[in-house]
Amino acid sequence: MNSFLTELADSAKYILSVQWYDVVDILLVAAAIYAVISFIRRTTATRVARGILLLIIALWLSSALNLTVTNFILQQMFSIGIIAVVVLFQPEIRRALERVGSTSLFFLGKDWGSQALENVIMQTVYACEDMSKSRTGALIVFERYNRLDEQLSSGTALDAVVSTELLKNIFFDKSPLHDGAVIVKEGRIAAAGCMLPLSKNANLSRDLGMRHRAGIGMSEHSDAVVVIVSEETGGISVAVDGLLKRHLSPDTFEMLLRRELLPADEPNERVTLKDRLRRKMEKKHGENEGDE
Repeated sequence: MNSFLTELADSAKYILSVQWYDVVDILLVAAAIYAVISFIRRTTATRVARGILLLIIALWLSSALNLTVTNFILQQMFSIGIIAVVVLFQPEIRRALERVGSTSLFFLGKDWGSQALENVIMQTVYACEDMSKSRTGALIVFERYNRLDEQLSSGTALDAVVSTELLKNIFFDKSPLHDGAVIVKEGRIAAAGCMLPLSKNANLSRDLGMRHRAGIGMSEHSDAVVVIVSEETGGISVAVDGLLKRHLSPDTFEMLLRRELLPADEPNERVTLKDRLRRKMEKKHGENEGDE
């Protein structure tokens, strides 16, 4: 019992001796470890990570068992392996540095208000719902922290208000801009007909066409939210951080956009969901009046 109390007292002294910079140091290391694990999970690096782990274990065992020659060989392999990993994952490392370098200081939701963003989301949902029914292919990119200047320069500058009709007209199969992507920046359509980088992920399904691969590639190169409407099936998909969520219903699609783009505010979300029902009824009422 005395030894337990002594250990408890020593632990309390150690905790009280922790300074603010120690906490910052721990948080930075934790963030770095989390980033490495996330990077491994998002890429094809899982098997390579396993191989490195086995090599480290073998290196430790050979040192513990005094296997001099084996330990020397493993040390040389480990030194060469570090260089090999840098060369092997050069595209991923470059992509991560590009994302850090292209990060803007302000997020679009903070720049121009959640109310305007809600309208953008609603107009996008309505447009994608209609394009899904008519099987019109679409590719819409929402810029977030990472700037997409390179992709914007590849398209036609518009600087237009996001509306259902405009999105449908852009992606109409006779439109000259329908093959490229629309980029939404700060609540407005900044450009259309933009070229996006294709994903190099070899594990993607063969069912995915160029539009889906471009959407996934854009989400791998930046933190953008990419919306894809399939021309073949009419399915609505969303790509974020290299992951593709397919065959979304309009309600699920809207909720996903709200979660990714809107600031976390539960009361505001409840109001906007009611708003959506009201706006949907107004839209249907307007269509019925137009038919008459």
